[in-house]
Amino acid sequence: MLHGVALKPAKSRKSSTLSGTVRIPGDKSISHRSFMFGGLASGETRITGLLEGEDVINTGKAMQAMGARIEKLGAEWIIHGTGNGALLAPEAPLDFGNAGTGCRLTMGLVGVYDFESTFVGDASLSRRPMGRVLDPLRDMGVQVRSSEGDRLPVTLYGPRTPNPIVYRVPMASAQVKSAVLLAGLNTPGVTTVIEPIMTRDHTEKMLQGFGAELSVETDGNGVRTIRLEGRGRLTGQRIDVPGDPSSTAFPLVAALLVPGSDVTIENVLMNPTRTGLILTLQEMGANIEVLNPRSAGGEDVADLRVRASELKGVTVPAERAPFMIDEYPVLAVASAFAEGTTTMLGLEELRVKESDRLTATATGLKLNGVDCDEGRDTLVVRGRPGGKGYGNPAGGAVETHLDHRIAMSFLVMGLVSEHEVTVDDASIITTSFPEFMDLMTGLGARIDGLAGEAA
Repeated sequence: MLHGVALKPAKSRKSSTLSGTVRIPGDKSISHRSFMFGGLASGETRITGLLEGEDVINTGKAMQAMGARIEKLGAEWIIHGTGNGALLAPEAPLDFGNAGTGCRLTMGLVGVYDFESTFVGDASLSRRPMGRVLDPLRDMGVQVRSSEGDRLPVTLYGPRTPNPIVYRVPMASAQVKSAVLLAGLNTPGVTTVIEPIMTRDHTEKMLQGFGAELSVETDGNGVRTIRLEGRGRLTGQRIDVPGDPSSTAFPLVAALLVPGSDVTIENVLMNPTRTGLILTLQEMGANIEVLNPRSAGGEDVADLRVRASELKGVTVPAERAPFMIDEYPVLAVASAFAEGTTTMLGLEELRVKESDRLTATATGLKLNGVDCDEGRDTLVVRGRPGGKGYGNPAGGAVETHLDHRIAMSFLVMGLVSEHEVTVDDASIITTSFPEFMDLMTGLGARIDGLAGEAA
C-alpha cells in the first residue's frame, strides 16, 4: 500500500492521569530477523510475540517469495525454511512498503545469490538512500541497477561466486553491518565487519543462536571485529520476541509527562544497545523503576514502572545516538516539558530515516509553540514545564512525512499541551505499532481521529 494516498489525520488533547499495565508488541528489529533467519534456516522455526506491523509482514512476504513457507497458527508463526544458500529467485519485485530495515537487510541476504532480484517500496522508502548497503555489495561482486542516488527501485544481479570482504562500517549503522553479514552467509570463506562504534547487536546474537559460525572481538578502544564463516548450516529455532523498546518509548514518555500517571509496561527488551532513551530520561529525573529483570532467548528483558516526573534539561552526548536513534523525536517532546535546555548531539543519522526526522521534529515542535533550534546534526530544545501555550489552537497539523515515529511523538505531545496537537496522518502508525491507538486510549489518553472518526 502506498501510504499517504488517503491521509487520516488525528489529534490529541490534554489528558488526566494515565494508569494501567500494558504489554508492548514485539521488537521490530528482532521480528524482521526472525522471519529472515527462520526463512533461511533448515527445518522449522516457531515464533511467538512477533510484531505484526506492516513492515515486518512485508519482510515475511519477501521470504515467502523466495521459497520459505510461513503460516500462523493461533498466536504462533511457523516457518519452514529453505536452508542456507537455497533461496529461490523471486518471480516479481519484492515490495517492502515502508520497511527500511527489511529492505536493506534483504538486499544483503539475496544480493550475492546468482540470480536477479528487484526491490521496490512506498513513496517514503523510495526517497531513502540505499548506497550505504549497495557499496559493500558491489565490493562482493554484486551488479547494481538503481534509481538516481542509489534509491529504489533497485535491481541486483548476483555473481556466480561472491567475494568475502573485510568491511569497516563508515557510520554507526546496524543495518549496514547486518546487510554485510547476511551477504556473508552465502559467500565462501570469512566475511569480516569492523564496527568502530557498537550498534544494536541482534543480528550477531541471533545468527549465533541459529548455528552460524560467528565470532566477535572487541579491542581496548571499543572497536568490534565480527567474523562470519560463510555457507554454513542454519537450523530452525524457537523464538519469543520481547517487547519493542522503541514502541515502549511512547507510553513511557506519556506517563512521565501527564501529571499523576502510574503505568507499568511489561516484557520490554533491555538489550544495552537499545536503552539509551531510558538512561537519558533517568538523567533528566525520570522515575522509571526496572522490575523483574530476566533473560529470554539470550536477550535482557524487564518490566518498567513509570510514574509522572518533573524533568530537567540535559546534554545528550553524540556517542549515545546509536543506542536511541529512533527515540529522538519523542525525547524532543519530553524535553519540551523539561525545565531548562536539552541539547542533543550527533543526530546526522536522523536525516536518512523514514523522513528527515531532525527537520520534521524541529518543524513540528515550532508549529506547536516550542522554542528550539535545529543544527546540521543537533537539536536544542528549551523546555516549558506544564506546557502552557503549547499546541496549535488554529488546528495546524504536524507534517508526518509518512513517518510513524513523528506521528506518535506528536500525539504524545498533545496529551500534555494546553491546546490540541494535530498530525496530518495517523494511518502510517500501523507500519510499526498497530496497537498504538487502543493501547494509549486504554491508559486514559485522549486521542481521536478528526470529524468524529476513530484514528
